[in-house]
Amino acid sequence: MPREIITLQIGQCGNQIGMEFWKQLCKEHGISADGILEEFATHGDDRKDVFFYQADDEHYIPRAVLIDLEPRVINMIQNSPYSALYNPENYFHAKDGAGNCWAAGYYGGERLQEELLEMIEREADGSESLEGFVMLHSIAGGTGSGLGSFLLEVLNDRFPKKLIQTYSVFPNQLESGASDTVVQPYNSLLTLKRLTMFSDCVVVLDNTALDRIAVDRLKLVNPNMSQINTLVSTVMSASTTTLRYPGYMNNDLVGLLASLIPTPRCHFLMTGYTPLTIERQVSAVRKTTVLDVMRRLLQTKNIMVSASTKKGCYMSILNIIQGEVDATQIHKSLQRIRERKLARFIPWGPASIQVALSKKSPYVETAHKVSGLMLANHTNIYALFDRVLKQYDKLKKRNAFLENYKKEKDFEIEEFDYSKEVVEQLVDEYKAAEKADYGSWGNDDGKDEEMYKLSLIHI
Repeated sequence: MPREIITLQIGQCGNQIGMEFWKQLCKEHGISADGILEEFATHGDDRKDVFFYQADDEHYIPRAVLIDLEPRVINMIQNSPYSALYNPENYFHAKDGAGNCWAAGYYGGERLQEELLEMIEREADGSESLEGFVMLHSIAGGTGSGLGSFLLEVLNDRFPKKLIQTYSVFPNQLESGASDTVVQPYNSLLTLKRLTMFSDCVVVLDNTALDRIAVDRLKLVNPNMSQINTLVSTVMSASTTTLRYPGYMNNDLVGLLASLIPTPRCHFLMTGYTPLTIERQVSAVRKTTVLDVMRRLLQTKNIMVSASTKKGCYMSILNIIQGEVDATQIHKSLQRIRERKLARFIPWGPASIQVALSKKSPYVETAHKVSGLMLANHTNIYALFDRVLKQYDKLKKRNAFLENYKKEKDFEIEEFDYSKEVVEQLVDEYKAAEKADYGSWGNDDGKDEEMYKLSLIHI
């Protein structure tokens, strides 16, 4: 029986990366732009029904709900070659947008709650054995952060036994990095609180690192949004291959995530992918043996988060390897990596890299024999959250740009302090996870649980 997954695309960024994701899935399963299975793909042994369902006329329709508070991106999707792919009842857009303000997105979602939940519950009721939700959004703007936060809370309440995984795009955090949202530290902090408390797994997609990879590895002089979104869709499709081409392990989302997340709140994952290709741009990789791919996945320059893996430790690693591979190559590669001590693991858990072998789509030609995706839980991801806290402190010290938040009469300015506490504690927990006595962390005076309850009260 399939374990279906519903995809929620929230805001401009969520819908743009979602569109690229569905294009990629259609290619891999031999589905045309209007949802019809191509002649050559009729005898495939893939599992399409995890992400698609069939309409009465045999069209394949994504299990996706597309939501935005302004119409531009959804109108673009409705006028694209893929417009007939989606269920027309699953589009939702308002007119005014959230103006890059978390509070406007959050309370806008609250006002539209009935309509949004009707769409989500209709999709859930159409599934035989729903496993969970995947949310695509940005944490920096207004809709992806604010409305995304609201939906995380609502999904937790309405579907308490279903998994919630997010692909969360973090903004460019370098001082020189171009950001069109001056209040992104506010939006990011408020969203990080909800991602910490209400999601089971967050796959971090960091614009700072994605830009660097596009320039350094793919030699793109000025990477555009479409090229960056193609990178993201490559990671997303690779991370779902074991669900769509089932083997012996990691056939469902809970199996995939259980081994990666040893403790509930340390659920932020970084990714690496090699070899990368975008359109006619190919990263300078010629030979792809299993050892070569697995070694490259551990290099900081291939990791899509701007936090160095040379500091801190890995809590867990899952490599999904696709291509012409046999088990002996895997064992030899793991042995070589262990001998050379290429990965440093936490002192209180198993020090091993897990490997899942996955089929490649027979309908997509690739230039390389072997490719690999790494999903890793690494303690130094806290560097990303630390940067958010520092940028927030700079803005908040001057009480800058708070007017739009105060316009929402239900928004309490103290929410910033509660969110900051939750994120600071997340940073502390990741730092504590690097030490051998992590098992006793947070048990001293019950402060951990008390703070957690406090933050729930003020939502």
